[in-house]
Amino acid sequence: MIRKIIEINEEKCDGCGACADACHEGAIGMVNGKAKLLHEDYCDGLGDCLPACPAGAISFVEREALAPAVPAADRPLAQWPVQIKLAPVNAPYFHGADLLIAADCTAYAYGNFHNKFMKNRVTLIGCPKLDNIDYTEKLTAILQENDIKSVTVARMEVPCCSGLERAVKAALQASGKSIPGRIAIIGTNGNIVEE
Repeated sequence: MIRKIIEINEEKCDGCGACADACHEGAIGMVNGKAKLLHEDYCDGLGDCLPACPAGAISFVEREALAPAVPAADRPLAQWPVQIKLAPVNAPYFHGADLLIAADCTAYAYGNFHNKFMKNRVTLIGCPKLDNIDYTEKLTAILQENDIKSVTVARMEVPCCSGLERAVKAALQASGKSIPGRIAIIGTNGNIVEE
């Protein structure tokens, strides 16, 4: 089948192994000091390895390749990493994305979270209370530097989650872009309180 898959330029590869570490599918390995695509059927075509490569040795190509072991359409999670503080500001998965910014607890509190909120969205998660961080600056950069189509915030009804909502609202304003957004609030009983 013809599909998007990574290609590694051996001449540019410096053998650092960062791409192999970033590839959570195990598609990339190190052979004789160079990165190699060992299992093309493991490559999901999402490109988590691209921003990890300091040498710029990895690119996307469309070519005949084995079908992915787990088709991307069957997985609600569209990218990795998902934590706001770990996500790169520029990543290919942000291009044209509907973005979900969710409080850590929401996926545990609301049983149908993957289907209701994550499906067809790029997901970022965080907890301003546990991370002890203001996400405004990072989220502003993501919104400014990428073509984000929409932003959905999923948060709990508890007071600490208001920090996540405030950060997203501030980032939307600071981005200078008119990006549609919505907020879903999930109660501690697992029901959607507001949407």
